[in-house]
Amino acid sequence: MNKQFAHDVLEGLNSMPKKLSSQYFYDEKGDKLFQKIMNLDEYYLTRSEYEIIDSNKERMLKLFSGSEGPFNLIEFGAGDGYKTKVLLNHFLDKKAKFNYVPIDISRHVLDELSDSLKEELPNLSVKPMEGEYFEVLKKLKKSEARNVVLFLGSNIGNFSHDQASVFLEGLYKCLKKNDLVMIGFDLKKDPDAILSAYNDKEGVTRDFNLNLLHRINEELGGNFQVGNFRHCPTYDPLTGTTSSYLVSTTHQRVEIMDQAVEFDQWEAIHMEVSQKYDLNDIERLAYEAGFTIQSNFYDSKKYFVNSVWKK
Repeated sequence: MNKQFAHDVLEGLNSMPKKLSSQYFYDEKGDKLFQKIMNLDEYYLTRSEYEIIDSNKERMLKLFSGSEGPFNLIEFGAGDGYKTKVLLNHFLDKKAKFNYVPIDISRHVLDELSDSLKEELPNLSVKPMEGEYFEVLKKLKKSEARNVVLFLGSNIGNFSHDQASVFLEGLYKCLKKNDLVMIGFDLKKDPDAILSAYNDKEGVTRDFNLNLLHRINEELGGNFQVGNFRHCPTYDPLTGTTSSYLVSTTHQRVEIMDQAVEFDQWEAIHMEVSQKYDLNDIERLAYEAGFTIQSNFYDSKKYFVNSVWKK
């Protein structure tokens, strides 16, 4: 049993309001559902960022390499490397001098990515590093090569504004002068387009959220009646905050590891936040953390931006 998973679930469901951490969405079934989400018509985020990277890979190479010579291309939470492989292929074609350094807390994820890269890009220098982002980055600070950190996929949006500020200040402290960061931000846009991305017609995002209840049942001996919960996403155009909830449609009692959790009818579990930004938000985050913005790369619809910052 994953003791941390059990602790976080029980602590979250006994909080007011109830909450579960989105980091636990990704078991084997959750991974497959998220891959399906990324291919949905409504889910514009992956397509938008892929377009940005594919259209600007040459400009990105010039920006990353600059006059500094070799560089480390470091990626936080690379996953399957779907978008990053566009850069890796191009950089190899251009004979750029760089090391690719994916960082993840999961050795399994790193091994799968490394195996796929050995097969697809045998000439690539890959140096996977397991651990917490900042702990690994502190070790890389000793490298003479420029460090270029990728934080793609709008993962910054999983933080509140305050959490994002703390994260970026911590990131700044782990970098050397002239190191770069490229962060993917999902931009504020038509609220209907945003809500559709989290409430698709096929119900895949619903199943993705509900899968966490199935996981609790299977791994922690829970007895959630999953059909008694409804997926409910919301978007606030003032703050740019998209939130996902699971709402109990009836009064019910759930047991997990011999502990009982009571749900009132229509009581919600907060599942995930996905923050949307405008350029003023992005500029403020960069400035407050100590970075200067070097370039902003947009997709054709201006739904998304990859913003490059320099220490």
